[in-house]
Order: sequence, then structure tokens, then C-alpha cells
Amino acid sequence: MVLKLADVLEVPLRERNTLLLSAGFSPEYPESALDEPALAAVRTALDTILAQQEPFPALVMDRSWDIRSTNAAARRFFAFLDDGKPEGPPGPANVLRRMFHPDGVRRHVANWPEVAEALVRRARREAVGGVTDERAQRILEEVLDYPGVPANLRSLDVTAPVLPIVPIRYVYGDQRFDYFSTVTTLGTPQDVTLQELRIECFFPMNDETRSAARQLAADPQTSER
Repeated sequence: MVLKLADVLEVPLRERNTLLLSAGFSPEYPESALDEPALAAVRTALDTILAQQEPFPALVMDRSWDIRSTNAAARRFFAFLDDGKPEGPPGPANVLRRMFHPDGVRRHVANWPEVAEALVRRARREAVGGVTDERAQRILEEVLDYPGVPANLRSLDVTAPVLPIVPIRYVYGDQRFDYFSTVTTLGTPQDVTLQELRIECFFPMNDETRSAARQLAADPQTSER
């Protein structure tokens, strides 16, 4: 009955295990490390998706916004943005920290206020299966305290309609990269780890960005970073 109710309510697998434990039953769904042999086929699939996105950036993150894997284009692009600058935000690589920290990519995002607002709305609303991840919320509270982050982001109305596509416009020197992204999840996963993964792929919004990304890929200096 617990599983039937959880299925109807679309409760995430992690929380289904918690419900089962509370009801006196053993957990039903495993939580595997992404590098375990049992998930080798999934890792291959993820690597294939990331590789197919070349020469445009793509990454895999978990529900706490920690970056678990990236393609060569993402590593190349963000190394290009960070060239000659201080090291990035402290702690594990995390999308929210990279976007909000003064030493992250924030300084290169021309429309940062718009992107920051969209990310805060998404972080507040987008929990896997509608369940809030406590660590993600702690990280969100942390980044909202970073210098230069507007105080009004703490009181956003997350129920307000949002645009279906929010462009992100990077500027570095005289080069500009205009992207939008899509987020993909794995269908019908039976493992907690897999259900919580999200694949974010960035797509160029114009020929200028498409050409600039290809030039980065062809540049031996950026390819070696």
C-alpha cells in the first residue's frame, strides 16, 4: 500500500525508501555510487549524450546541483572563461556556486540578474518529484549571501509564471556566447542515484555562438586545458 500510494503521488525513490522505513519495512530501491560496476551501462549512456553535444557544453548534476560529469566542451569553455583569474568558488563544483560566487562565471554573464532570478526560482521549485532537497536549499541560502547578490532574490514569488527559455549571455573580451539549455532526466530509473541525475545541455542561440564554440574546439591551446 505504501508503494502504491507513493506511485500515485509520484514520490521520488529516496523518499519512498524513507516512507517504507517509517512503516516498518526495508527499503525497496538501491542507492548506488555512480562509479559502481552495476551502473557501467548508465555511465556509458551519459558519456555518449555528453559527447554528442560537442562542441557545445553539457554537464550531469545531481539534485543538490553538484556537477558529476561534463563533456570536453564544458571543460574547455569554462577554462577559457577562467583564464588568468582566481580559482573558482570553494567546495565541490556546484552550478549554483559557480553562477553566484564573485569568482565564478557570474562576472562573465551579461544578463546575470535575469539568469540569477531564473535559477533561484528553479532551485525553489524544481526538486526531484516535488520534494525539497535540504542540501540544495542550504547551498541556495549560502549563495544568496554572497557579495553583490540582490536581497530581493530571497523573496521571489516562485509561483509566478516563468519564461520557457531563459538565455544566458556570456561575454569574455570581445567574444560573446549566447546559449539556452535543456534539462533531461533518466526515464523509469529503479535506483535512487539515477533518478536524481539531471543532464543539462547548452544550445547556441545564433550563428555567432555556434562559430565561436567551434573555434574554441579547434584551438589547440583551449583543447589542452
